Amino acid sequence: MSEADATDDIPDRPLRRGWTTGTCAAGAAKSAFAALVTGAFHDPVEVQLPGGERPAFALALGTREGDVAQAGIVKDAGDDPDVTHGALVFARVRRGEPGGGVRFLAGPGVGTITRPGLPLPPGEPAINPVPRRMIAQGISEVAQQAGTLPDAIVEIGIENGAALALKTLNPRLGILGGLSVLGTTGIVIPFSCAAWIHSIHRGIDVARAMGLAHVAGATGAASEAAVQQLHGLPDTALIDMGDFVGGMLKYLAAHPVPRITVAGGVAKMTKLAQGRLDLHSKRGAADLEALAHLAGLAGASPQLQRAVHGANTVALAFALCAAEGIALGDSVARAAWTTAAKLVSGRGMELEVVLFDRDGRLMGRAPFAPA
Repeated sequence: MSEADATDDIPDRPLRRGWTTGTCAAGAAKSAFAALVTGAFHDPVEVQLPGGERPAFALALGTREGDVAQAGIVKDAGDDPDVTHGALVFARVRRGEPGGGVRFLAGPGVGTITRPGLPLPPGEPAINPVPRRMIAQGISEVAQQAGTLPDAIVEIGIENGAALALKTLNPRLGILGGLSVLGTTGIVIPFSCAAWIHSIHRGIDVARAMGLAHVAGATGAASEAAVQQLHGLPDTALIDMGDFVGGMLKYLAAHPVPRITVAGGVAKMTKLAQGRLDLHSKRGAADLEALAHLAGLAGASPQLQRAVHGANTVALAFALCAAEGIALGDSVARAAWTTAAKLVSGRGMELEVVLFDRDGRLMGRAPFAPA
């Protein structure tokens, strides 16, 4: 289930916050290091978040064998639809060379970066900068209390992470072998879809770092496959924007590429044509009265416009227009282009909007033009 699909089941109660994989990794590493230098695990273990909060976590795992200690925390993502909810995040820690600081390794279930454009260079374990700082801070706290040096080799792992990573964009981003250890605040805000937005940003970063001149954001798998075939694009040029067309375009405005294609199904692109930048169904359905107006601009008769206005679905409205030879898709695409262009104007980019049906057939197009 995608994050967008999961939001259809938002509970009618206050939503419960959760904790990032980075927070869990920091707690596990701190507790394991404590076991090495004091002989006792911290359980519960406090973690210093970037915002100053200090939540405490119970250990699900705590073992020591010789010069290696291992601790683990079960991730609680709250009410957020996170693929790592319930996964065991663990740290295997041993003492490092004096003065060497904290060295990070990718354990089972944590990926390795293989492409440029991400916050860390190729070859590094996919443990992002903020979680690294949180881990180092926790180890430093323990070392200061114990009167020892904060030098450690920290291997972070995520139970079943390699399989879970296949449900994310990590393989496309060039993060292979497992998940990323993420988090900027340490807290998961339910249904913020921050992880999805993060993936959009990193996808754009990778495409730019690889020198690609054209990226295509798609709302779903069918439109992504269709736009890839339309333009012969490599996988790294494809941005899974989902419903977050506004988030993608705003990031591109600050990190431009020469050419952008926005691709989606007829219903999603109709919402974009009507000025919406978040295309999820929770934000409302397409306005069929406005769609009837676009049909009129495409040459539909008053009778056909009334039929479009009264249609049960956008797909039916398109079918009614197609039966009378009215290019509703092109009219919608032009209006969607106007909405999208406002977000990237003046940045020297060309913009295209394409509409596809569920079978990947091209239903409308606003060709490349300077935004």
